[in-house]
Order: sequence, then C-alpha cells, then structure tokens
Amino acid sequence: MNNSFNKDSKIVIIGLGVIGGSYAMALTGAGYTRVYGYDTDPNSMIKAAEDGIIAGIGTIDELLAGADMVALCVYPDTAIECIREISPFLSAGVIITDVAGIKRGYIDAIAAILPLGVRFVPAHPMAGREKKGIEYADSNVFKGANFIITPVGVSDEAAVEAVSKMAVDMGFARIRILSPQKHDEIVAYTSQLPHALAVSLINSDEEDGETGDFIGDSYRDLTRIADINSQLWGQLFIGNKDNLIKVIDDFEHQLKLIRQAVEEGDNASLEQLFNKSSARRCALNSRK
Repeated sequence: MNNSFNKDSKIVIIGLGVIGGSYAMALTGAGYTRVYGYDTDPNSMIKAAEDGIIAGIGTIDELLAGADMVALCVYPDTAIECIREISPFLSAGVIITDVAGIKRGYIDAIAAILPLGVRFVPAHPMAGREKKGIEYADSNVFKGANFIITPVGVSDEAAVEAVSKMAVDMGFARIRILSPQKHDEIVAYTSQLPHALAVSLINSDEEDGETGDFIGDSYRDLTRIADINSQLWGQLFIGNKDNLIKVIDDFEHQLKLIRQAVEEGDNASLEQLFNKSSARRCALNSRK
C-alpha cells in the first residue's frame, strides 16, 4: 500500500448504489486510475464495469488486497456487519471512510471492531439523489456541494487529509470537520427535517384530489425529496431521533406563529416573519 494518497492509489467502493456509483463515477472522472467496486448484487458491479466507472470487479478479498482507501457506501444497519466480513482482508494502514447520514454510536461501533492499524475517517457527502440504484448515479450532484468529516480516535491527520483530498477531487466545494455529536445536531435540521416536511406536505393533501393539475414551481421544489428511499431514511430518522424531534418541535413553533397571525388577521406580524426569513435566506445565498 502506498504511504501517500494520490490518483494512483487503490480505492475500493463497497456498495454500488446511487452514492457508491456516484463516488466511482466522480473518482474515475477525476483521473483516479484504480477505482474498484463491490456489491452484493453482481448486476451492479457488471454495470459499473461496463460503464467504465470502475477499473474492474472481483471477489471481495481480491479487491481489498493492497487497497489504500475503502469507501463504505452501505446503509447504517448493514455497515457493522460489512466491516466484520471484510476485516480479515484489510491491511494495516488502509483508510476506511463512509457516507452515512448519522454518526453517533454507529461510528463508535465500527471503530471498536476494526483490525489494529486500520484508520477510520467517517464522512458525510451532503448530496445525493432521491432514487436508489446505480442506474441513478450521477457525479454532478457532488459539484459545489458540502462534505462533512467527523474524525474519531483512529482518524490520524494523514487519513483525514486523504479523505479531504478525495472529496475535493470529486467536486465538493466546502469541507467541514465536526464532532459526531455536532454533525447529528446539524443534519437533523439541514437534511432530516426538510425530508420530514416534504413527506408531511405531500401526504397532507387529499388522496383523491386533483392537485397535480394546479401545482407550480413552489410545490414541485418543496416536495421533490418526498420521493424518498423509505428503507434508508427510516434508519436515519430513528438513529437521530432526539435531534430530529427537537427540530420538529422548533418548526412547529414557527408554524404556529404564522397560524396565529393569520387567524388574528395580524398582517404586521406576518410581514415581520416574512422579512426575517427573507434576510436569513439571502444570508444563506451569500455563503455559496
């Protein structure tokens, strides 16, 4: 295994779904020459190889031999078992990273069972697609997006730098390093709450209504992520339930303020709320 991480380093992506497939596509497109992929569905591996986004396929022990980086692109509930299965084939010094949208507890469990000398750098690409499967992989979703790293005790500086470099090469614009606790607090608001709102909004309509004949861009934008991967997002919601419940309560408070102002015909309060939201949205845009 190489001591320094570069575009000749061997990268193995485990889980060639929409995120794993997009990783492979982005890394190969960025000039990484030894990107390999493994999936329990052989059709996903064959498609990735035929599309030229991975250098080849093989058995898990063949692929992991001499690997410099392993990207674990699987659901949280299967990640720990996956680590147990691949541990016999991991060399000392290899870097393991992941893509899970929750970190507390889950990454501690992984770190606890890693073989001695294996480095683990948890990460979260803040980009993706609502669909699942390699056929929906698209490296363009990473361009200009945010990437979060949550180091643990086995995340040495060189390993963190390697994962950061990989993220930049894939097109991510901003790399942030946070504690696992802070990560889960923030994504409850920036990622999980929007998905909860989109699901609630589209499910609040009458099922036999003719809404589709009258929607505009605002409804389309707000409900885009309601086409949700139910298996994955159920795990993310429950795995971060304390933080998610808090931000749902905060949102409900703000919605009640609007409801109260409408009920009372209080246009001044509505304008105040609208002006505040406009200012905060403009400030958000200025960070791009």
